[in-house]
Amino acid sequence: MLQQLESTYQQAAAELDALTDAAALHDWESRYIGKKGAVTLLLRSTGQLPKEDRAAFGQRANAIKELLDTAYAEREKLIQEQALARDLEEGQIDITLPGRAHPTGGLHPSTQTFRELYRIWGDMGFQVYRSRDVETDEMNFTLLNFPEHHPARDMQDTFFTKTEGVILRTHTSPGQIRSMRELGADGAQPVRVILPGMCYRNEQVTARSEMQFHQLEGVVVGKNIRMSDLKGTFVEFARRMFGQEAKVRFRASYFPFTEPSMEVDVECFLCGGQGCRMCKYSGWLEIAGAGMIHPTVLRNGGYDPAVWSGFAFGMGPERQTILKHRIDDIRYFWGNDLRFLEQF
Repeated sequence: MLQQLESTYQQAAAELDALTDAAALHDWESRYIGKKGAVTLLLRSTGQLPKEDRAAFGQRANAIKELLDTAYAEREKLIQEQALARDLEEGQIDITLPGRAHPTGGLHPSTQTFRELYRIWGDMGFQVYRSRDVETDEMNFTLLNFPEHHPARDMQDTFFTKTEGVILRTHTSPGQIRSMRELGADGAQPVRVILPGMCYRNEQVTARSEMQFHQLEGVVVGKNIRMSDLKGTFVEFARRMFGQEAKVRFRASYFPFTEPSMEVDVECFLCGGQGCRMCKYSGWLEIAGAGMIHPTVLRNGGYDPAVWSGFAFGMGPERQTILKHRIDDIRYFWGNDLRFLEQF
């Protein structure tokens, strides 16, 4: 058996030196030093020898097993290094090829619409004015001609804070007072601004309403500002936003902070005014509320209504986006569902 052991060792060592790939190395391990390998089986058969030969045979068998284990580990490392070198050589990177662009996030659809609105109103001479989200009851209602206990306050379900008189703004209209006071130089300078921002109302969340939403307010104050200026401004806006063929109509309405007040509609660009589900078969889509600034609001903003006049308007970027892309559920804007957001 000792002679058989030496013969097996010589054969295994010779074969190992000739191996060049991982599959053959694995097969060699199974045949010689694995659980059922030739050397392993010879080592296990030591007990079959005469007692006087067992010690010498076992010692030599263990030494051979250790030599082959070491040789196997060295050969495995060499084969791995050779494979890596081949991969690097065969798969060289061509640095002249264009790089792969990393996937990046996109702009939220509301942000895209905001930027389009900024561009249009900016081209028409409006500057962006930022106003706060947390407001006082006085700024949000009273100074905008909402007297205390006035029924108009019920039009907007308000989020109240623990601090008395402090609320989350229900509309961007408080920015009218703030912009007039800050930019109007105590009623001596004209103002032309848009006020984008988030609004909050304690409403039931449905496919058509949310408890948070964006608005874009507009304020123009100057001398000899008339209703015709407001109408002409919106006709131009509609053409830039919805196409040169866009038609606009104005409907009488009511807002405490404007007088007279009106709703602004644009002819449905989906059905061409013929009537469809989106326009509720009326042929028109509401895009904004507007009106001439109430004299009381002008006075609260620091202007003399006998000298100065102006108009204000408000619109919803989400509504603009819904109309342009036929989105049927406003909740998509806040759901953070990538299947929806990636379409924009």
